[in-house]
Amino acid sequence: MKIHHIAIICSDYQISKKFYTEVLGLNIIREVYREERQSYKLDLAIGNDYVIELFSFPNPPQRPSRPESCGLRHLAFSVENVNEEREELIGKGLSCEEIRIDEFTGKEFFFTQDPDQLPLEFYQM
Repeated sequence: MKIHHIAIICSDYQISKKFYTEVLGLNIIREVYREERQSYKLDLAIGNDYVIELFSFPNPPQRPSRPESCGLRHLAFSVENVNEEREELIGKGLSCEEIRIDEFTGKEFFFTQDPDQLPLEFYQM
């Protein structure tokens, strides 16, 4: 029917929580600490749509982002204005790639990354 959510494991919970909520502006639905797993679980939404579970675990292995490897390649967010979104993220201290044009749709997009180097794409609606 649709994708329910995406789970992301981070290396530093406080840094990633700040990134996803304050930099990207996702809304917190629920935050719990699971003592038996020494793990936070943060449920995040875009508007009212639940989209991301952010987890912390003790000493998770680093994610291989480069060179590209099998598995999740990146997350893509739809935005109304690619130029404005890019400028806003740069203003918040993120390094963003140049805007490109999708050769198949003609729409604009760019990439940045989260604190654990997970590639994030911002794509024109």
